[in-house]
Amino acid sequence: MLQNTTLCYLVRDDKYLMLHRIKKEGDLNRDKWIGVGGKLEEGESPEDCLKREVFEETGYVLSDWRFHGIVTFVYGDVTEYMYLYTSRDFTGEQKECDEGQLEWVERDRVESLPIWEGDKIFLRLLKEEEAFFSLKLCYDSNGKLLYSELNGHRS
Repeated sequence: MLQNTTLCYLVRDDKYLMLHRIKKEGDLNRDKWIGVGGKLEEGESPEDCLKREVFEETGYVLSDWRFHGIVTFVYGDVTEYMYLYTSRDFTGEQKECDEGQLEWVERDRVESLPIWEGDKIFLRLLKEEEAFFSLKLCYDSNGKLLYSELNGHRS
Protein backbone atom coordinates (compact mmCIF):
# COMPACT_ATOMS: atom_id res chain seq x y z
CA MET A 1 0.00 0.00 0.00
CA LEU A 2 1.25 3.47 -0.88
CA GLN A 3 0.50 6.56 1.23
CA ASN A 4 1.37 10.25 0.89
CA THR A 5 1.40 12.37 4.04
CA THR A 6 2.64 15.67 5.41
CA LEU A 7 4.31 16.45 8.71
CA CYS A 8 4.90 19.94 10.07
CA TYR A 9 6.76 21.24 13.09
CA LEU A 10 5.43 24.63 14.16
CA VAL A 11 8.24 26.64 15.75
CA ARG A 12 7.90 29.38 18.40
CA ASP A 13 10.46 30.58 20.96
CA ASP A 14 12.81 27.68 20.09
CA LYS A 15 10.02 25.19 20.81
CA TYR A 16 8.17 22.74 18.55
CA LEU A 17 4.44 22.19 18.82
CA MET A 18 4.30 18.45 19.44
CA LEU A 19 1.32 16.12 19.37
CA HIS A 20 1.28 13.32 21.94
CA ARG A 21 -0.83 10.70 20.15
CA ILE A 22 -2.96 9.26 22.94
CA LYS A 23 -6.60 9.54 21.82
CA LYS A 24 -7.16 7.33 18.74
CA GLU A 25 -7.64 3.57 19.00
CA GLY A 26 -5.51 1.50 16.63
CA ASP A 27 -3.18 4.44 15.99
CA LEU A 28 0.20 3.39 14.56
CA ASN A 29 1.67 6.41 16.39
CA ARG A 30 -0.07 5.62 19.70
CA ASP A 31 1.86 7.04 22.71
CA LYS A 32 4.46 8.67 20.42
CA TRP A 33 5.18 12.40 20.15
CA ILE A 34 5.14 13.73 16.59
CA GLY A 35 4.57 16.94 14.66
CA VAL A 36 1.18 17.64 13.09
CA GLY A 37 -0.02 16.47 9.72
CA GLY A 38 -1.78 13.66 7.95
CA LYS A 39 -2.76 11.93 4.72
CA LEU A 40 -3.23 13.70 1.42
CA GLU A 41 -6.79 13.56 0.14
CA GLU A 42 -7.82 13.11 -3.49
CA GLY A 43 -6.85 16.15 -5.56
CA GLU A 44 -4.70 17.75 -2.84
CA SER A 45 -1.14 18.94 -3.27
CA PRO A 46 1.21 18.40 -0.32
CA GLU A 47 0.79 22.12 0.50
CA ASP A 48 -3.03 21.83 0.44
CA CYS A 49 -2.78 18.89 2.85
CA LEU A 50 -0.26 20.71 5.03
CA LYS A 51 -2.51 23.74 5.50
CA ARG A 52 -5.66 21.66 6.05
CA GLU A 53 -4.08 19.23 8.52
CA VAL A 54 -2.33 21.94 10.56
CA PHE A 55 -5.61 23.85 10.85
CA GLU A 56 -7.69 20.74 11.69
CA GLU A 57 -5.28 19.53 14.36
CA THR A 58 -4.17 22.83 15.91
CA GLY A 59 -6.51 25.67 14.92
CA TYR A 60 -3.56 27.58 13.42
CA VAL A 61 -3.57 29.00 9.89
CA LEU A 62 -0.18 28.85 8.18
CA SER A 63 0.98 32.09 6.55
CA ASP A 64 4.33 30.72 5.39
CA TRP A 65 6.29 27.47 5.67
CA ARG A 66 9.50 25.79 4.57
CA PHE A 67 9.66 22.45 2.74
CA HIS A 68 12.69 20.49 3.98
CA GLY A 69 12.49 17.17 2.21
CA ILE A 70 10.85 13.84 1.65
CA VAL A 71 10.99 11.03 4.18
CA THR A 72 10.19 7.56 2.84
CA PHE A 73 8.95 5.11 5.46
CA VAL A 74 8.89 1.41 4.67
CA TYR A 75 7.15 -0.87 7.16
CA GLY A 76 5.56 -4.18 6.26
CA ASP A 77 3.65 -3.81 3.00
CA VAL A 78 3.33 -0.03 3.44
CA THR A 79 5.45 2.61 1.75
CA GLU A 80 4.75 6.14 2.93
CA TYR A 81 6.11 9.31 1.34
CA MET A 82 6.05 12.07 3.94
CA TYR A 83 6.59 15.69 2.95
CA LEU A 84 8.38 17.41 5.85
CA TYR A 85 7.80 21.08 6.70
CA THR A 86 8.40 23.66 9.40
CA SER A 87 6.57 26.92 9.97
CA ARG A 88 7.34 29.94 12.10
CA ASP A 89 4.59 32.07 10.56
CA PHE A 90 1.03 31.18 11.61
CA THR A 91 -2.00 32.86 13.15
CA GLY A 92 -5.06 31.82 15.12
CA GLU A 93 -5.86 30.30 18.46
CA GLN A 94 -4.66 26.84 19.46
CA LYS A 95 -7.50 24.39 19.92
CA GLU A 96 -7.81 20.92 21.41
CA CYS A 97 -6.83 18.12 19.05
CA ASP A 98 -9.00 15.00 18.75
CA GLU A 99 -5.90 12.83 18.06
CA GLY A 100 -3.91 13.67 21.17
CA GLN A 101 -2.49 16.34 23.43
CA LEU A 102 -0.71 19.37 21.90
CA GLU A 103 2.24 20.78 23.81
CA TRP A 104 5.02 23.29 23.07
CA VAL A 105 8.27 21.44 23.77
CA GLU A 106 11.79 22.89 23.81
CA ARG A 107 13.54 21.68 20.66
CA ASP A 108 16.50 20.32 22.65
CA ARG A 109 14.12 18.21 24.78
CA VAL A 110 12.17 16.55 21.95
CA GLU A 111 14.58 13.63 21.54
CA SER A 112 14.07 12.65 25.18
CA LEU A 113 10.36 12.04 24.50
CA PRO A 114 8.99 8.73 23.18
CA ILE A 115 9.50 9.35 19.44
CA TRP A 116 10.26 7.06 16.52
CA GLU A 117 13.97 6.27 16.19
CA GLY A 118 14.03 7.56 12.62
CA ASP A 119 12.44 10.86 13.68
CA LYS A 120 15.66 11.61 15.56
CA ILE A 121 17.48 11.61 12.22
CA PHE A 122 15.27 14.15 10.49
CA LEU A 123 14.93 16.26 13.63
CA ARG A 124 18.75 16.48 13.70
CA LEU A 125 18.71 17.50 10.02
CA LEU A 126 16.16 20.23 10.82
CA LYS A 127 18.27 21.46 13.74
CA GLU A 128 21.39 21.55 11.55
CA GLU A 129 19.39 23.40 8.88
CA GLU A 130 20.36 20.78 6.31
CA ALA A 131 19.53 21.73 2.74
CA PHE A 132 16.73 19.79 1.06
CA PHE A 133 17.08 16.07 1.76
CA SER A 134 15.65 12.66 0.99
CA LEU A 135 15.61 10.22 3.90
CA LYS A 136 14.50 6.57 3.76
CA LEU A 137 13.61 4.80 7.01
CA CYS A 138 12.95 1.05 7.03
CA TYR A 139 11.21 -0.46 10.06
CA ASP A 140 10.37 -4.04 11.00
CA SER A 141 6.86 -5.11 12.04
CA ASN A 142 7.66 -4.30 15.69
CA GLY A 143 8.58 -0.68 14.95
CA LYS A 144 12.35 -1.21 15.19
CA LEU A 145 14.42 0.88 12.78
CA LEU A 146 16.34 -1.56 10.56
CA TYR A 147 18.30 0.99 8.53
CA SER A 148 18.22 4.49 7.11
CA GLU A 149 19.43 6.06 3.89
CA LEU A 150 20.15 9.78 3.66
CA ASN A 151 20.29 11.09 0.09
CA GLY A 152 20.83 7.53 -1.14
CA HIS A 153 23.62 6.65 1.32
CA ARG A 154 22.80 3.81 3.70
CA SER A 155 23.78 3.86 7.35
